[in-house]
Amino acid sequence: MVAKTPALLSRREIEALIADGGMIFILDQFVIKANAWAPYHPGGDMAILHMIGRDATDEVTALHSAETKQLMLNRYRIGRIEDRWTNFIPPIQGGRFRSRVDAEPEYDSSSSDESRGASSVFDSDRSALRHRCGQGPSSSASVTSVSSTEEDDGMAHLDTVTHEKITLDLEKYPAVDYPTQDAIIAKYRQLNERIITDGLYKCNYRAYGIEAIRILTLFACMLLALHWGWYAVGGAFMGAVWQQLVFIGHDAAHMGITHDFHIDTCIGIFIGDFLGGLSIGWWKRNHNVHHIVTNAPEHDPDIEYLPFLALSHRFFASLRSTYYNHVMKYDAVAKFAVQFQHYSFYPLMTVGRFNLYRLAWSYLLSNQPPRKGPAWWHWYLEMTGQVFFWTWYGYLILYKSIPSTSGRLAFFLVSHMITAPLHVQFTVSHFAMSTADLGPSESFPQKMLRTTMDVDCPRWLDFFHGGLQFQVIHHLFPRVPRHNLRTVQKMVMGFCEEVGIPYALYGFVDGNQRVVGKLAEVSRQARILRKCQEAMAGRNT
Repeated sequence: MVAKTPALLSRREIEALIADGGMIFILDQFVIKANAWAPYHPGGDMAILHMIGRDATDEVTALHSAETKQLMLNRYRIGRIEDRWTNFIPPIQGGRFRSRVDAEPEYDSSSSDESRGASSVFDSDRSALRHRCGQGPSSSASVTSVSSTEEDDGMAHLDTVTHEKITLDLEKYPAVDYPTQDAIIAKYRQLNERIITDGLYKCNYRAYGIEAIRILTLFACMLLALHWGWYAVGGAFMGAVWQQLVFIGHDAAHMGITHDFHIDTCIGIFIGDFLGGLSIGWWKRNHNVHHIVTNAPEHDPDIEYLPFLALSHRFFASLRSTYYNHVMKYDAVAKFAVQFQHYSFYPLMTVGRFNLYRLAWSYLLSNQPPRKGPAWWHWYLEMTGQVFFWTWYGYLILYKSIPSTSGRLAFFLVSHMITAPLHVQFTVSHFAMSTADLGPSESFPQKMLRTTMDVDCPRWLDFFHGGLQFQVIHHLFPRVPRHNLRTVQKMVMGFCEEVGIPYALYGFVDGNQRVVGKLAEVSRQARILRKCQEAMAGRNT
C-alpha cells in the first residue's frame, strides 16, 4: 500500500491553525501538530510551546533520539511545506496570529520577523521600561531622539545600553538574514552527521567504571570521617559525592549513557532522587526549556533569579516569566539586592542546593509531572526515591550516625555548601554571555554559540568539571556522551572558523571574572536608574 502524501499547507493555513490553538511546528519540512503529544511529553509542554510556529528541526534533532523524531513524523504530521520556512514568534513569546475567520489586514509584524528590526526584545524593552515609570508607550523613532524628561529618568540610558548590546552582537556574529543562517544550519547538520559517523554518540562505559570507583571512594571516606567523629570533614566528602553524581545524572537525563529513554531515566532518578534528593523530572522540564531559549530573560528559567540576581537591566522592567508564569517583580527587595549582587554571587552559590530542593518539591507536588504516556510511572518512582533519600541521609546519617546537634549541623551545612563550585559551574557558561534577542531568524547553532561559553581546562581536571566545562559543545549536541565532548570540541572549533562564528573559550578564573564583571555592570545600571528615579521624585514633590 502506497503511503499517502501529506497535504501541502500554506503559511496562512498554518497561521490559522496556530490561532485556533494548534501546537504547530515544522520538522524536516513536515507540519507537526503536537497537541495530542503534549500531555505525554516526558519533558513537559513548555519546550513545545516555545517552538510553535518555528522550524524546530535542529532543536528536535539535538534533544531527541532518531526513534522519537521518527515517531513525531509518522504520528503527528498533518501536512508539509515547500521551500524554506520563515519563523513566527511563538504565542508564548508574544506572537499574534489570525484565525480563518479574521479578515486579511496588513501583515502583522508581531508574528514574524519579516517586518521587524534586529530584535523584538528591543521594542518590548522600551515599552515595558517606560510603562513601569508611568510614561506610557513611545514610538520607535525615539530610539535616537530622546527628550530631556527621558534623560532625567534614566530610561534613555538603559535603552541605549540595550541598543548597543544588540548592535555589538550583530557586528560580532554572522548576519541573521535567512541565506546566511541557512548556510550555517547546513554546515551544522553536516557536522552532526560526521559526529555520528565517527561513533562519538557511543558511550564510553569504561569511563563510567572509573567514575563509579571515584564516587565509591569518596563515599567510603565520608563514612570513615563519620566513624572518627570528623563531622565537617565527612560533610565535605558527602558534598563531593553529590557533585560527582550530578554529572552522571546530567548525562542520563540527556539520554547520553545507554540512549534508551527508560533506562537512562531510571539511572537519572536513582542518582537524582534516591541518592541526591533532587527531582530528575523537574530537571528535564526546566533544562529542556533552557536548551531552547538559552539566556532569554523572559523565558529561560536558568537565568531567572530575582530578587537576588539580575543578569540584564531588562529585569528592571518586572518581566513576566513564561516558564514560571508569574511576574518577576523588581521590587524594593530586588532593588536592594541587585546593587550588591557581584558581592553576593558566591555566598548565594553556597546555598544553591537548598533552592534545588524547593524547585524539586514544587514540581513533584504540582500537576506538571506527566501522568500519561511512557513516563506515567516516573512520578511514583521519584516519590519513592525521595522517601529513600531522606531515610538514608536524614535518618541514618544525620540522626543515627551523628550523636550531637552541633555535629549534625556541621555535617548538614558543609555537605550542602561544599557543592558551591558545582552551582558556579552551572552558571559560569551563560551568565557572562549575551542575553540579547536577535529575532526568530537566528539559527539554533548560532544562538547556542552566542549565549554559551566553554571553560578551558587540562584533561586531568575533567573529573572536577564533569563535562560542564564543554557547555558550548553540549548545547550544540546535548546527547553526545560526556567523555566524548573533548573530541567533539575540536570539530566544533573548525566549524566555527568555517562559518565565522566566534567560539567563546575562557579559563575557569577568567570565566568567573567575566561573570562577576557582568553582575557588577548590571548593578551599576541599577544604581543609575535608582538615582534618576529619586531625582525625578524629588522634583515632583
